[in-house]
Amino acid sequence: MWVTILLSFLYAGTGIVATIGYFPTIKDLIRGKKSANISSYVIWTSCALIVFLYSLIVISDLLLAIVTGLNFLSCAVILFLAIRLELIKK
Repeated sequence: MWVTILLSFLYAGTGIVATIGYFPTIKDLIRGKKSANISSYVIWTSCALIVFLYSLIVISDLLLAIVTGLNFLSCAVILFLAIRLELIKK
């Protein structure tokens, strides 16, 4: 039982750490520095969306849905900002 609680806590922690890891890229993009490859983020955002929907609909696991949702949201924000920056610079 304690192993399950510990793993749940650690898993939630990795989701938070991973989300914080996206902040430097988001900050760069907001400041106008091109620091994200749009093609890569199209793939990563699409994959993150599928994993998020799978966790939400098929598995119905709230913690997994939150962690994958944060990942999807982070990728989507980066993709949006990268595309916006590309359009502004043209």
